[in-house]
Parts: sequence; C-alpha cells; structure tokens
Amino acid sequence: MTAVEGWKSKPLSGLLSLIIDFRGKTPKKLGMEWGNGDIPALSASNVGMGRIDFSKECYFGSETLYRKWMTKGDARMGDVVLTTEAPLGNVAQIPDGRRYILSQRTVLLRANDAEVCNDYLRHYLTSEWFQNLMRQQSSGTTATGIQRAKLETLPVNFPVSKPEQAIITGILAMMDRAIEETEVLIAKQRRIKTGLVQELLTRGIDENGNLRSEQDHAFKDSPLGRIPAEWTVKSLEDCVEFWDGKRVPLKQEDRDAMEGDYPYYGASGIIDYINKYLFDEDLILLGEDGENVVSRHLPLAFRVRGKIWVNNHAHVLKPKAGHDIIFLTERLEFYDYTLLVSGSAQPKLNQRNLRRMELPIPGGSEQTRISKVLASLEENWQSRTADLAKLRALKTALMQDLLTGKKRVTPLLELEPAH
Repeated sequence: MTAVEGWKSKPLSGLLSLIIDFRGKTPKKLGMEWGNGDIPALSASNVGMGRIDFSKECYFGSETLYRKWMTKGDARMGDVVLTTEAPLGNVAQIPDGRRYILSQRTVLLRANDAEVCNDYLRHYLTSEWFQNLMRQQSSGTTATGIQRAKLETLPVNFPVSKPEQAIITGILAMMDRAIEETEVLIAKQRRIKTGLVQELLTRGIDENGNLRSEQDHAFKDSPLGRIPAEWTVKSLEDCVEFWDGKRVPLKQEDRDAMEGDYPYYGASGIIDYINKYLFDEDLILLGEDGENVVSRHLPLAFRVRGKIWVNNHAHVLKPKAGHDIIFLTERLEFYDYTLLVSGSAQPKLNQRNLRRMELPIPGGSEQTRISKVLASLEENWQSRTADLAKLRALKTALMQDLLTGKKRVTPLLELEPAH
C-alpha cells in the first residue's frame, strides 16, 4: 500500500512477539467449567472498539483453569485484543495488570517493540483500511469471521522512526480522550434528562418555573396516583386524533421504484426515502408492533414534521387543540406500555387499547412551560451528539492521513524541546 519515504509494510505476523488464538477453546474440553474463581474471562462480547467492557455478561475462572488455559503466555497490560468473530474487528488493549483468561473469538497480539509498539498497532488495526482488509478475508454465513492464518498475512504500514510512531499514537490518543470525555458528558446529560423528564411529567412546573412539590403545592389522589391538583386524567383519545386510516404500506419493490427524498417511516423511524408523501403535518408517530415495543432500545414515540409517508407499523397521532405536541411526545415516550401489549411472538400496541390508556395531563399553559424545558434539554443533547459526531469524523480523517503517511508528523520531531 505504501511507498512513503521512511515507512515500511510488513505482514502482521512479522511485527509480533506473541500471537495467541483462543478460537473454539472451552472449559469443558479441559474437564472444567466456569464460575469457580475470580479471574475474568475476556471474550469477544467484552471487547468493544477501543475499550474492554465488562458491563455485559462475564464469566470467571479458577486459578487451576487459568494455568491450564493460558499455557501459551499471559496477557500483559497494553497487549492488543482483536475479536475474530461476532463481532469481527473490535480492537482494544488490556487496560491493567490484572490476569485475564482470554476466551472465545479473540486473538491476543503483542507487538515486537523493535519495529512497532502496541499502541501504534492498536490504532492501525482499527483503521478503515485494515478493517476492510479483514472483511475481505472473512468467511461465514451466520457469523462472519477471519481465520488466524489469513489474519497473520494482512499488511501493516508503519513509520520506521519510533518517535514518529509515538507522535502519531499521541495525536490519536488525544482524540480518543476527547471522544471518551464527550461520551461521558452525553451519558451524564441523558441521565439528568431522564430524571428531570420523569419529574416534569409527574409533578410539573408552576408559573414561576419551579418543580411542584407536595410541600408547596396542592396535590390530589387520582386513578394514576398523586398528581397536581390542577391536572386531570384523560384518555389518549381525548388528547389526539388517530390518523391510522391514512397510512399506506409499500412493499420493498414498490419503494425501489419510487426512490426520492421524502422519508418513509416504520415503527422505529425512517426506513427508506421515496418520491411521494401522505402527510404534511406536525404529528406524533408511535410504534405499533415489533420487538422495540417491549425492549425500548429505540424511541417508540417521536415527533415528525413535513412531507412524509408512514406504513402500517406506526400509529399516526394528531394532537387536539390545547395539547402541546412536545409534551405529548415525551409523555408517550416515557409511558410503560407493558399492560397494553398484546401478542407474544410479535408484540403489538393495538389502537383500541391506546385510545383508552389514561394519562395525567396539565393545562395548556403548563404543557407549554414543560415543553420549553424539554425542548431545551433536547437541544443540548443534539448539540453534544453533533460534537461527538464531528470528533469521530475528525479522528477517522486523521487516521486516514497519519496511518498511511499521507500527512507526516516529522516537522514535530524537529522542534526543539522547551527549556
């Protein structure tokens, strides 16, 4: 790939002092089992792109299992772990000096340090160039994976100068920190929003913009529990018009023949773009069926505006006069639909049940106050999310330039250290 002065290209295997493939290894083959011990097993499900993640399922092994399992070497802090299947191509580094039982669908890589270091290798393996090479050499139907023999032959390009490698990895590590810090802020903001939205939708805010409390405001009993005295309990059909009868589903081949710019919505959002539309209103879409009705991994209720087409997997709701669309959208998104869902193989929210569902609803002016706070929270969220997207795009561009030698950092090597 490279003919850049001062750079080399070698097969991955030629740059390693250690490679261990744990494909297909299980405790049962050793006459043992998981669960007896405190040494974590690091499988492909625990290797994210750039980090080790034990928030998902993790197995533990005993000291005896560790000795029988890790016979080809121990993992060290900084070693690179690559997932070879399900998913293919996630790359992270061992984060600390703990012992790990490297488990299924992972390969442990240790750079030889004579030519490249682990940090440079990790960044290179995450590059779009190397990821594409792995996909091209992968195989499988249900789960795409790459064999060790093919992985070892893939080329790695690197600057011969170790100081140049260090500057490249330093720049990319700085980008990683900026991305991680932004992700932390977004997660914190999401937690704050979730808590605040729950308060707004159950207690509301008074004329002075303060959250209501039973110490300072009147509350009353209702079929839905304690609510502010000014609020009423309404059915959803009291708040919205159902426009489901205007929906029209289209087959994939029909959509292919109608390629255009208007969004085509399904239960969880946009699934296509076509050249015609059914609606040109400010509306709420509420997913009608599918796994997301139960799991809620994606938004179930979302606001849509402008020219759109909606299939028969999303209810179409038009707020009635005196009902704020932002307030209603959040109210519907935060509703627990567990008792309304029918069907097991295919969970469904039918219109009959939705019409009768009861909601605590404040007056129109308070809905407007609440919606302004909600809109501000969403604007901050969107701003942070846009910042994160820009940082990721910048890192991708930097990797393309720095890991190919297209842009050199050699001028930085010539700078005299400050005294």
